[in-house]
Amino acid sequence: MLRELHRELGIPVSYGLDTGLPIFVEPDELVEVGPNLVGRMQRLTPVAAQQWQAMVDAADTVGIQLLIVSGFRGVGYQAGLIRKKIEAGQAITDILRVNTAPGHSEHHTGQAVDIATPGSRPLTEDFEDSDAFRWLESRAIEFGFSMTYPRDNPWGIAFEPWHWSLKG
Repeated sequence: MLRELHRELGIPVSYGLDTGLPIFVEPDELVEVGPNLVGRMQRLTPVAAQQWQAMVDAADTVGIQLLIVSGFRGVGYQAGLIRKKIEAGQAITDILRVNTAPGHSEHHTGQAVDIATPGSRPLTEDFEDSDAFRWLESRAIEFGFSMTYPRDNPWGIAFEPWHWSLKG
């Protein structure tokens, strides 16, 4: 199924081999963790949801507000994001620098979150300049989260200071 989907989207056959990005399996169980910035309910695995809420609560005690932009995304949803960008005239090579191919997104695991905070445009490198980002850099690991795509990461994905994933 992934092979056909990749072919349809024009994703090179060697994509996973070239990038070293693993294929992620969708979880059996997801729980709701609240709406995102546009009111769409987000879901994570039960463990990720518990750790996310603990991290949000801890940040809140020092005046840092962590907002979820995106949690679980299925393979079909990921393909839809890429289709929209292709239809808008973007080249697949450019798209794959900021969106991993369907099957290769950590969002498929239900353990990744894209995070925003008031005063910083969501899903931009501006997030790096926020108090929320500085707090995450020093404290997220206590809750099992780490930033997946730092600058010059080995997978060739653009720097995403907003993307954090539960590890382990």
